[in-house]
Amino acid sequence: MPKTWFITGATSGLGLEMAQQLLTEGHRVIATARRPDALAQLRRDHPSCLDVVPLDLAEPESISSAIESAFERNERIDVIVSNAGYGLFGAAEELTNAQIDRQIATNLAGSIHLIRAALPFLRTQGGGRIVLVSSEGGQIAYPGFSLYHATKWGIEGFVESVAQEVAPFGIDFIIAEPGPTGTNFGANLDRATPMDAYEDTPAGAVRRAISDGSFEIKGDAARTVAAIISAAQSETPPLRLALGSTAYSSISQALSARLAALEAQRGVANSADRQDL
Repeated sequence: MPKTWFITGATSGLGLEMAQQLLTEGHRVIATARRPDALAQLRRDHPSCLDVVPLDLAEPESISSAIESAFERNERIDVIVSNAGYGLFGAAEELTNAQIDRQIATNLAGSIHLIRAALPFLRTQGGGRIVLVSSEGGQIAYPGFSLYHATKWGIEGFVESVAQEVAPFGIDFIIAEPGPTGTNFGANLDRATPMDAYEDTPAGAVRRAISDGSFEIKGDAARTVAAIISAAQSETPPLRLALGSTAYSSISQALSARLAALEAQRGVANSADRQDL
């Protein structure tokens, strides 16, 4: 059955791929973009099923306006997809204050404002689904991506809490966590000015791998999006959806390491006076 989807960051990457797949399947799409003219061709191809709304995630008023406009023009919106965002690369010491503030404003605060703006409308219509396009970087971390990971770990914690708050209203969430995927993520990467001190560190090694193309990217964008759409249309989707062999492997290893550390701590705690811990 055709649904109405609201997608942020629909001009490129997974957002554009999702919009194209949904429109091809006969769904209605409300696509947002900082530059709506970037979706002119897609609008010409699907004039009756595509609505384009301007939205800048770094501007809370823009988010509220886009959400209000979308719900005013549509009887119901079934799925809200928080997809827009970008990567910031550099050792923490290399980053500028402006780079840090922009990354947090877009990836973290922007997603929070979007979800908060949508909730009253979803409650009023009796429920709905919110898909957060995060990444494996919401549960693991690569050197050089500290601020990117901070936003992903932060928004995933926000969603875990909010999901419990709004479940009684028929609103649920999916946190999609793809591994490195063949999109234009790397081309849009904001990069800090390198410091010589980090050349021979893990951050320097990742920097070289990104620059010379040896950073392994296994994920296929079309298959990743198809999996997200399938999960979003299922009756009882998982809260977290790891996508791709890299994400599954890296997240599994990270969780196993944390469990092992927790078990080790339990042994220490059992041998100590808990009142002193």
